[in-house]
Amino acid sequence: MSSTSSLLIRRARILLPSGEFLLGDVLTRDRQIVEIAPNIPTPSDATVTEIDATGLTLLPGAIDPQVHFREPGLEHKEDLFTASCACAKGGVTSFLEMPNTRPLTTTQQTLDDKLQRAAQKCVVNYGFFIGATAENLPDLLTAHPTPGIKIFMGSMHGALLVDGEAYLEAIFARGDRLIAVHAEDQARINQRRQEFAGIHDPAIHSQIQDNQAALLATQLALKLSKKYQRRLHILHMSTAEEAELLRQDKPSWVTAEVTPQHLLLNTSAYETIGTWAQMNPPLRSPHDNEVLWQALLDGVIDFIATDHAPHTLEEKAQQYPNTPSGMPGVETSLPLMLTQAMQGRCTVAQVSHWMSTSVAKAYKIPNKGAIAPGYDADLVLVDLNNYHPVRREELQTKCGWSPFEGWNLTGWAAYTIVGGQLVYDRGKLNTQVRGQALSFGE
Repeated sequence: MSSTSSLLIRRARILLPSGEFLLGDVLTRDRQIVEIAPNIPTPSDATVTEIDATGLTLLPGAIDPQVHFREPGLEHKEDLFTASCACAKGGVTSFLEMPNTRPLTTTQQTLDDKLQRAAQKCVVNYGFFIGATAENLPDLLTAHPTPGIKIFMGSMHGALLVDGEAYLEAIFARGDRLIAVHAEDQARINQRRQEFAGIHDPAIHSQIQDNQAALLATQLALKLSKKYQRRLHILHMSTAEEAELLRQDKPSWVTAEVTPQHLLLNTSAYETIGTWAQMNPPLRSPHDNEVLWQALLDGVIDFIATDHAPHTLEEKAQQYPNTPSGMPGVETSLPLMLTQAMQGRCTVAQVSHWMSTSVAKAYKIPNKGAIAPGYDADLVLVDLNNYHPVRREELQTKCGWSPFEGWNLTGWAAYTIVGGQLVYDRGKLNTQVRGQALSFGE
């Protein structure tokens, strides 16, 4: 299907920007939505493709604002093609990817390299963060296009670890682009690693990188953000303490996100899935789950990201602490959250807001995150009437596993549409589709 053809989605339950649903049709042309109505006559355009969406719900495509897709340098875990196919299967039509690849994405040159790779390989839309180092590179101020600067305050080795307050302040003090922080206090982690050395139970990971390590770093980031009124985004918030801090003190220019795993998994997962449950920041207690949920429902936390960070089964099978932290998530995030909606924990409209609308707003991505005329035709038709388990053999991610294996979920994508082109059609991927580079406006 060429990008100049039309797509007519018929008899869908359409989520409107108001949060209401309309039973009707959506017409797209030239990558954009052109009409929404209860019944649209078939256009005379000879290249119109029709989808019968009877029984399906039409949502804006999900935008995953924190992923690690491993290319270049670590393609044995994942690459931009396999990861973008996983996105399409999961109803994710755009992603923002992190700079901890090899080489690190810290210059215009390395950013351009990723953009060129993505243009050739990605079946969904893409954007790439620029990484901060202690050298505070000039590219942090000028590299483009990028959603912002990523700072690893902890849980990182090498040049991307920026854990001294003076180094951090130098970054906050210069420029005005968004800063996204992985907030863990490296000094506390180092100290506790020594205290708990020699323990091979992966559950100790949540004690080494404890709630206090997360809170200390978030407090510091918030302090510097307020000092310079600098746009701050707190990545993968994981603790009750951080949620309560933001509930009490959240400037208008600060946003925060949470992952499905920090909402739905907790330290009990170590008993059932072992090192598959190991991630940074770690899984927390059931109490943290509850407080994070409430913060999300109340708007203290703004949106959802997966922190998709795949490693091979062989890597994950090593003995702790030699196992890498991270888990895949782009294929399961939307059905996980829609399953929670169907169980009454939240609404379908809220899930769409957290996974699309609010992300587009926070990163100033134009024409994304809503089903309205003039918006980009990045859409997903989901089936909320049937349940299907997460099965390893059906996953598109190269790593080939999921921490949610066996979970019975609803809201799986039946069709995923990127720029008006059908990229996923009832189990089949159209790998000829190519997404576009996202822009980040003012």
